[in-house]
Amino acid sequence: MIADVLAETTTRMSRAVEAAKEDFATVRTGRANPQLFQKVMVDYYGSPTPLAQLASLANPEARSLIITPYDKSALKAIEQAIRDMPNLGANPTNDGNIVRVTMPELTEERRKEYVKLVRTKGEDAKVRVRGIRRKSKDELDALKDEVGEDEVSRGEKELDALTRQHVDLIDDALKRKETELLEV
Repeated sequence: MIADVLAETTTRMSRAVEAAKEDFATVRTGRANPQLFQKVMVDYYGSPTPLAQLASLANPEARSLIITPYDKSALKAIEQAIRDMPNLGANPTNDGNIVRVTMPELTEERRKEYVKLVRTKGEDAKVRVRGIRRKSKDELDALKDEVGEDEVSRGEKELDALTRQHVDLIDDALKRKETELLEV
């Protein structure tokens, strides 16, 4: 029973770490990356639709991105959604067939803002991992009558080790992203 709780916890914590890494990928570095546009939602016929479902994204140069919509009538909506996206700083242009996005150079001040943003996202991910730990600890405490206090105590130590391991993974991803952001 304790093993089941720990296995479930490991799975959930791993998903939280992966979600944090995906979240970090949406923060802009010096290069134009299609993942930056992962969370762009386009108002397509009245319903918010992810950009990836409406268009293909190509990265011909380091600081530019070409978005080719599957439906040409969505060009204006795509352009507007990119312009409205916070923390992107991109200015899209529309030539009637494609949307071309050129990313401006990052200033030192903007890089520092992005580092703060990434640190906030990292802290949120750690809070999620700790929330999973708290829930799992409650589940272990509920098993005290069935398996005994010693077994639950051992399970809690393993739970703490798992939590530490996943928080360290988030910290490592955070450090990598910070160095990537501060790299000129």
